[in-house]
Amino acid sequence: MNGKLRIVALSTVLALLLLPLAGTASADGPTVEISKSQAGTGGSVTVSGSGWRAHALLMMLVCGQSTPSRGVIGGTNSCANSDGRAVTTDAKGSFSKKLPVAEPPVPCPCVVHVATVEGAKAQADAVFQVAGHAVEPLPAEPSGGRLSVLTDPRLDGSSGLLTWFGAPASRTLVLTVGNAGTTAIRNPVFQLGTSHGVFAPQWEDQEWRGTIAPGKRAQLKLPVELTAGAHGDYTVSLKYDGKVLAEQPWGVGRPWGVTLFWLLVCVVVPAAVFRAGMAIVDRVRPRRAGGLRHRGLHLPELTLRIPKFTTRAAPEPPSNSTLPWFTPDSDPGTAGRLSAPHHDDSPTSPTTPTRKGPP
Repeated sequence: MNGKLRIVALSTVLALLLLPLAGTASADGPTVEISKSQAGTGGSVTVSGSGWRAHALLMMLVCGQSTPSRGVIGGTNSCANSDGRAVTTDAKGSFSKKLPVAEPPVPCPCVVHVATVEGAKAQADAVFQVAGHAVEPLPAEPSGGRLSVLTDPRLDGSSGLLTWFGAPASRTLVLTVGNAGTTAIRNPVFQLGTSHGVFAPQWEDQEWRGTIAPGKRAQLKLPVELTAGAHGDYTVSLKYDGKVLAEQPWGVGRPWGVTLFWLLVCVVVPAAVFRAGMAIVDRVRPRRAGGLRHRGLHLPELTLRIPKFTTRAAPEPPSNSTLPWFTPDSDPGTAGRLSAPHHDDSPTSPTTPTRKGPP
């Protein structure tokens, strides 16, 4: 019985000892390891990691003026972007891939910087030395106020009808920052930049009016605007005191209204030119008699004559009525008939003349 109690007590002690270790491992987040701590330009190192999000797309870069504690001070401008490599984690959140060694645009100390490309932001750094590359001390960290991002940034706003026709797209970058320093920060001046694809961001100074006391937080709302007709995948970056605080992707749709406008121009303008040309030709070319003209197609007039079909009335029988200006006695026709002598055409009639025959 005492042996069983000892086993249970020993198991409980081991569980209590291992529980903090397990919690620390999960709290550390993603990790990065490299096969060599130093290599020259033209070589390569194997970068492996664990604790990342499953099937996450990562970007690996060699960056200068950076340490794991302070991160990449100058942002991606301090990295060898053209020699970076992308890698995708497996179902367990692990990866392993070779990375070519290239000199960053700023002096060392250097790190191999790994960060997520899309989705929830996560990053990790591993100390690395580029052989033969210059080494300079890091800039002094300010002893006063120090800002840190407390929430994931987001872009508020939407595109309107004018943006569909090429007007500049605009959004508002919203994020919450906290003052981790010992002094208050009054009216901080941020640098807001937008980058397209692999190009470096164009930075603009924006002042935030207000005061952030030590240990306090504040919500920032900074306007962002692109140039007219801009479209594609952009990245909005926020930098303060030489350190990039946040990066937020921004997908801008194509201004299809401009495309539709140019299609209509390509159809309407040639049609108008054709009509104007044909009108000039129609006025300059002489008209042929009875012929055809292009404009209007004037045809000779054709008249369709349809014969009239009428029914002929039957002849009326002679009427015995006399004309109104003649009396029955004075009718010339009647008088002639009454005065004419009666001739007997019979051969025995004595009045019938005889024809002489030959003797």
